[in-house]
Amino acid sequence: MTRIEFYFNVSNKSQTLADLVQAALIKRRQVTIATENEVMASEVSSDLWQNKQTSFLPNVLANHAVAVQTPVVIHWQENALYQDELLINLTLNEPVFFSRFTQLIELVGDDEQDKQAARARYKFYRDRGYEIKSIDLAKNKIERETILNRGNSG
Repeated sequence: MTRIEFYFNVSNKSQTLADLVQAALIKRRQVTIATENEVMASEVSSDLWQNKQTSFLPNVLANHAVAVQTPVVIHWQENALYQDELLINLTLNEPVFFSRFTQLIELVGDDEQDKQAARARYKFYRDRGYEIKSIDLAKNKIERETILNRGNSG
């Protein structure tokens, strides 16, 4: 069964996403990032490539020729799924294909629209019997270190 984690009160989704992707790559995990559309996918891809001045997080869009061989794939369409390890959802709805993944991470910002959509997704997963782990990043003053340390453990 898919392990589901909700990260609540994410003040900087772009940085938190980059931290999660970096932690996954350290563990040699494959990552799929679900976005609303191709424009959002391109923006996320660009953010990951330009994550830091001294490093980058390699990724491709789902329609790229090497997507099958790349550890981080950003997609916006159901038919472009190449792995089933980790899904990070950046959309407002639950991905219809989430159950094929070993792990699903939901990032929830601090704006009301995002919170309301996340509550609906949370209820959707819970009503189907999934156990959900909730992580409130507002309570964690060392949010980046906590996420990155997850990449170094088990």
